[in-house]
Amino acid sequence: QVQLVESGGGLVQAGGSLRLSCEASGSNFISTMGWYRQAPGKQRESAATITWGGSATYADSVKGRFTISRDNAKKMVYLQMNSLKPEDTAVYYCALVGVPWFWGQGTQVTVSS
Repeated sequence: QVQLVESGGGLVQAGGSLRLSCEASGSNFISTMGWYRQAPGKQRESAATITWGGSATYADSVKGRFTISRDNAKKMVYLQMNSLKPEDTAVYYCALVGVPWFWGQGTQVTVSS
């Protein structure tokens, strides 16, 4: 069983930065990890993913502003978010991409204009 716990969300003004952290416990960390987000009234979408080896992919909407990283020894995944925009407001979820998938409880990010 895998447990994912996110932290680092909060309220920030447009143009500001936040760093989200996700701590994984249990086995099966040798997987692609991802940060997903869900805004009110919208479907959950991928923001960024990273493989065990460190290859990252980003949604077009966050490219150049967000950076995903991981520390495999510590079983941690991070999302550095810079130049935040009001449209980045959402609940951000950490996910382990596998069979099955595992999800964290989510952390709220609110960007004020």
